[in-house]
Amino acid sequence: MPQAALIDGKIYSAKVQAEVTAEVARLKAEHGLTPGLAVVLVGEDAASQVYVRNKGIQTEAAGMLSVTHRLPAETSQADLLKLVSELNDDPKIHGVLVQFPVPDHISQADVVAALSPDKDVDGLTVINAGRLASGLPGLVPCTPEGCMIMIRGVIPDLKGKRAVVVGRSNLVGKPVAQLLLQADCTVTMAHSRTVDLAAVCREADILVVAVGRPEMVKADWIKPGAVVIDVGMNRVPSRDPVKAAEGKTRLTGDVDFEQAQGVAGAVTPVPGGVGLMTVACLLNNTVKAAKRIHGIGG
Repeated sequence: MPQAALIDGKIYSAKVQAEVTAEVARLKAEHGLTPGLAVVLVGEDAASQVYVRNKGIQTEAAGMLSVTHRLPAETSQADLLKLVSELNDDPKIHGVLVQFPVPDHISQADVVAALSPDKDVDGLTVINAGRLASGLPGLVPCTPEGCMIMIRGVIPDLKGKRAVVVGRSNLVGKPVAQLLLQADCTVTMAHSRTVDLAAVCREADILVVAVGRPEMVKADWIKPGAVVIDVGMNRVPSRDPVKAAEGKTRLTGDVDFEQAQGVAGAVTPVPGGVGLMTVACLLNNTVKAAKRIHGIGG
């Protein structure tokens, strides 16, 4: 049985990062402008620590200004919002990202509302969500943008394709559905309460899964030849019983990758797929924000 083509996040993210690096060099040479990204981390969440460190390394590698604010878990919401306000006003900073999750005593909604829409490189503010829904220029959430780059790499012309998005989060599900609609796909949004979810998924030429349920999507959920984009990132026990007994784990997506390979036309792996695109698109959003703030075209 032929195996699905691998949609390799390393290849796609490297291309985006190369384009960002070249554009940063142009902005410096022609406009004396260095795009700046500020990342704020509250607390000691281990996964967030890794993400923030990687963002800093890749931001600097692209020739951009990278600023990281690491705050203790007991930081008050008022102090966090004060820092966000200062970053909104800092002319050297063009992108502001507060790493989520934040501690329980801080309202994520209040933090997002405090961000300047022009510097909201995660695309989470109501204004950027409204711009996306209205088809207006704005900052698009990084993971959905990365999904679209990968999808277009396999299917350059998306007109008339049937797309199913499983998951309705503000960060992934809703914006990726909007982007697919703008690309002239016929889009169905599905979720945990969708009746006969497997049958709905089988209608998809393009299946995007972002629900946080390990290996939920099996082979019989997938239309033969479909493009499958797995946004999930779940840590589960190792397949090796001895290692599992020792507490060893592995990363897996929301799609059963091995089963999908036998049915899909193309599929993203986990790890090594969509996750790599998220940081690359974050850098790209920061460059876009810098150009818009300074009125630079191109």
